[in-house]
Amino acid sequence: MPHSDIRLVVVTGISGSGKSIALDMLEDLDFYCIDNLPSGLVQPFLEQAASGTLATYTKSAIALDARNLPDELIKVPEMIGSLKAAGTQVDVIFLDAEDDVVIKRYAESRRRHPLSRKGLSLAEAIKAERQVLGPLYDLADLVIDSTRTNVHQLRRIISERVSEKLSGSMALNFTSFGFKHGLPHDADYVFDIRFLPNPYWENELRDFNGLDQPIIDFLNSSPEVEEFFTSLTTFLEPCLARQKEQNRSFVTVALGCTGGRHRSVFLCEKLAAHFRDHYPQVSVRHTELLD
Repeated sequence: MPHSDIRLVVVTGISGSGKSIALDMLEDLDFYCIDNLPSGLVQPFLEQAASGTLATYTKSAIALDARNLPDELIKVPEMIGSLKAAGTQVDVIFLDAEDDVVIKRYAESRRRHPLSRKGLSLAEAIKAERQVLGPLYDLADLVIDSTRTNVHQLRRIISERVSEKLSGSMALNFTSFGFKHGLPHDADYVFDIRFLPNPYWENELRDFNGLDQPIIDFLNSSPEVEEFFTSLTTFLEPCLARQKEQNRSFVTVALGCTGGRHRSVFLCEKLAAHFRDHYPQVSVRHTELLD
């Protein structure tokens, strides 16, 4: 039975990375949400939804995690493929976070990890969970790294990148970051732009960021910046077009400078403006400017 009128978001990932927050946000945005649905019940649930008698469920989100049996999780990629072939719009979102951050979150919440059994330490449970969820990570349309996000920031990311995704379109995101804070783990393309002129070394510009007009004017006046921007768009245009042809749901392009506040912010905004002429859904995220 075709499911062309159904939108399904599968939320999965490492325990402590924010899956419950993501599911709560989707529920606030009128998704019918089910936490820890056994993977073997996904297909029957969708068959019921497609029957027309349960119209409330045609926009649904389900959470699948390591509480499912490994033998069931292995079957999920084939099931997702069958759903997409039947016309269901399925997006698989994998939330991740660095191990030390996950450990800290568990220590603060005093909750028990779902795999903390048979004498496993928390670190061992996280390692085992990564192994169990390997097939879902490989299947993900979008990976969200919540290592450096708070609750409000994660809710905003889910809203901007997941819930508002247009049917049949590819959501394109440009993320700025600072290398001194670490590489983003959820980017499809990463570019190092630390070779470009740095406004930080101009005393009168140091306290501004890439959204401010003095920085915009400074970088727009640089032939090096303009040459690089032209080269970058020339590279990205065919790459993104091919990704769209292959029905990718989400693509993230990350640009990093030293601190992540000047050059990378400016160029992400400039790239977003350029690609909005070609893609209906383009967003920008400035990692070092998040409030």
